Amino acid sequence: QVQLVESGGGLVQAGDSLRLSCVASGRTFSSYAMGWFRQAPGKDRELVATISRSALSTYYADYVKGRFTIFRDNLKNTVYLQMNSLKPEDTAVYYCAQGRGIGLGYREADFGSWGQGTQVTVSS
Repeated sequence: QVQLVESGGGLVQAGDSLRLSCVASGRTFSSYAMGWFRQAPGKDRELVATISRSALSTYYADYVKGRFTIFRDNLKNTVYLQMNSLKPEDTAVYYCAQGRGIGLGYREADFGSWGQGTQVTVSS
């Protein structure tokens, strides 16, 4: 059983930056891919970015590519999401998730453990 705790969300203006953090405990962090998802009000949860266990591979959804960066520190059991050039449409609850296996993961079904989420609100 793994516990994931996100932090770093908040209210910012369009164009600002935020860095989200997710600390994992209870399971060997470096053995699994990690991901960030988000869910806006009235919408389904969607993939933002994923990173392989070694950090050698990453994947970004088109709507954040070039603005967001996912990275991890396996010594600190932490995965980060650096968000730059934020837009109002980035407003959502952001969730950290741990992969079920060793693969990178591209879908919700590829991830078995989830954090409680952190709210990001971007004003125009």
